[in-house]
Amino acid sequence: MNATRLDEDFTSSVHVYEPHRKGLPRLRPYFRALWERRQFAAEMSRASMRAANTNTVFGQIWLVLNPLLLACVYFTLVFILRGGNAGPDFFVHLVGGLFAFFYFSGALQTGASSVVGGGKLLLNMSFPRLLLPLAALRTAFFRFLPTLLVYFVLHFTFGQRLHWAMLLAPYFLLMLTLFGAGMGMIFATIQVYFRDAASFLPYMVRIWLYMSPVLWFPEVGIGRLESKFGDVGEIMYANPLFSILGGWGETLVRGEVPPLGMWIGAAAWAIPVLVIGAIFFMSREREFVVRL
Repeated sequence: MNATRLDEDFTSSVHVYEPHRKGLPRLRPYFRALWERRQFAAEMSRASMRAANTNTVFGQIWLVLNPLLLACVYFTLVFILRGGNAGPDFFVHLVGGLFAFFYFSGALQTGASSVVGGGKLLLNMSFPRLLLPLAALRTAFFRFLPTLLVYFVLHFTFGQRLHWAMLLAPYFLLMLTLFGAGMGMIFATIQVYFRDAASFLPYMVRIWLYMSPVLWFPEVGIGRLESKFGDVGEIMYANPLFSILGGWGETLVRGEVPPLGMWIGAAAWAIPVLVIGAIFFMSREREFVVRL
């Protein structure tokens, strides 16, 4: 009798996993489970950082040294191309933009590989799969924080001043975070079905860097485009990072309030991409194990 009751209790507590089903899960229980397992995502992020040696002295230094060295290389190239017209303000802009872009690219690329890289975890544990790209986003953010400290050191070293407009920079950092999270979710899902996306992604990210206002000021990019093709400068807003990184550079580096188009453009790209990425990911996550 007791054995039968135990069997019944065990059977009633078993959750049947149906990986072949498509469509969105029930959102309220899903997000509740996501919140309850936030510490699990945080621990995955810490483990990833320990594995990448980012908690060691040299690991932390390399997080800053890598974009700094690239900034020096790009500054030298631009300085030569401009005939010696690139000044200290451009170098500060370059460093601030590269630090932010590396944050975005880290969130995108680690998020894209989070599901495929966590295959064994998916096979052995039941949890909301959205935790994987969110844990990757947390890792990218904590790797970004030390670069902010270095940026402010360079900001003052090169004679830049504090401006009240710098208080507006967190808005564009938030938009960059939301956009990076959404893109990470989209490519994490795509990579489950098309593994070659992992080979294509670094090239896409590098091209995206050249097309974004990191190696040039926003008004310079618009001016050059209009000088060749006429009054078509608004096409720049088709690049999501033009508004987000452009606004970041205007507020943090130059201490200026960006034009209204950058504020609207940043939110118009970041929020829909996050929503679309989350829906796309959640609608497919129940068949990830079968695909892996």
